[in-house]
Amino acid sequence: MSARTSEQPPSPDVTDDHLLAFRSELMRWYDAARREMPWRKTSDPYRIWLSEVMLQQTRVEQAEPYYRRFVERFPTVDDLADAPLDDVLLCWEGLGYYSRARNLHKAARTVVREFDGNVPDEEERIRSLPGVGPYTAAAVLSIAFGKPHAVLDGNVARVLTRVFRVQADVKRSATRRRLTALAGRLMDDKRPGAFNQALMELGATVCTPRAPSCPSCPLRAVCAAEAHGDQEQYPVTPGTKKIPHYDVAVALVYDGDRLLIQRRPEDGMLGGLWEFPGGKLERDETAEEACVRELEEELGVRIDIIDLFHSLSHAYSHFKITLHAFRARILDGTPHSATGMPVRWVQAAELDGFAFPRANRKLIERLANENVEPPY
Repeated sequence: MSARTSEQPPSPDVTDDHLLAFRSELMRWYDAARREMPWRKTSDPYRIWLSEVMLQQTRVEQAEPYYRRFVERFPTVDDLADAPLDDVLLCWEGLGYYSRARNLHKAARTVVREFDGNVPDEEERIRSLPGVGPYTAAAVLSIAFGKPHAVLDGNVARVLTRVFRVQADVKRSATRRRLTALAGRLMDDKRPGAFNQALMELGATVCTPRAPSCPSCPLRAVCAAEAHGDQEQYPVTPGTKKIPHYDVAVALVYDGDRLLIQRRPEDGMLGGLWEFPGGKLERDETAEEACVRELEEELGVRIDIIDLFHSLSHAYSHFKITLHAFRARILDGTPHSATGMPVRWVQAAELDGFAFPRANRKLIERLANENVEPPY
């Protein structure tokens, strides 16, 4: 049976017995099967907030070592607020979605400045913090403060749309509002934080996007999709778009044994990170031509390409790139950013002290591993 895309109420006929069975079986399963995670061993609202920010669009296994390093480096919200952004981004490097780190840093300063260093326990106040949306607010309020705010992330949406066979586009705001209301109705008000974590845990470990483990699911008896045998048709989503690909050229510009790096604007993708200068190839342009053009446009310098150092492929969240890195030297001009961002000459050994996008970091690792000497 094909899932329809017209919107319908997510729970047209949910009885009190149904709700009780959903809640009791879910919580019994969670108490016995939940995974051990460092943020589940603390009641500190700052650390719970940090974990929720890190877990946005990131798997638990990937986030955990970053969480441990981050709380070791910035154990309190005051420590985070006092830190330079460069230190925060360096600690975050490799985790991706860097706007999370920038917003967390700004929000920490707001917490210290406006809330005496205490993470707000009221929805309106916590939602006023940079980067805190409905999901993060609900997660922190329920887990850290025991308040009955229902969360809705991808895992929760998948569980609910399957259990109640929601035949509506889960990307639409109206559907998400209905699902949030349904989660609120289902919630165990005595243990709201545990209930939210249980739903997310079930979606992450049992009710997975592909090949869900229905025989071991605590909600099997009340799951409409499992009864119809069409679990993997939920949630209903629009068709996926083809992921675009770009060719990018960058220059490893040498001055003796120093390399030129520049900082990206904070308000864009990978904002605040450092990079080797360059940019996307234009139509009918070679990588070498793009490299020369970008350096002239971005930094006001004319360069001489010495050789191709390395080409590599890398996938970001919404697009893929092939990065072509050329070793080069300046023929004319003094580097200065057209957008007013910092530009620096640094020793190769100093590059580890700056936060770089992953593709650039791969180049740095290759420079170190091959012990590459300056080209002139």
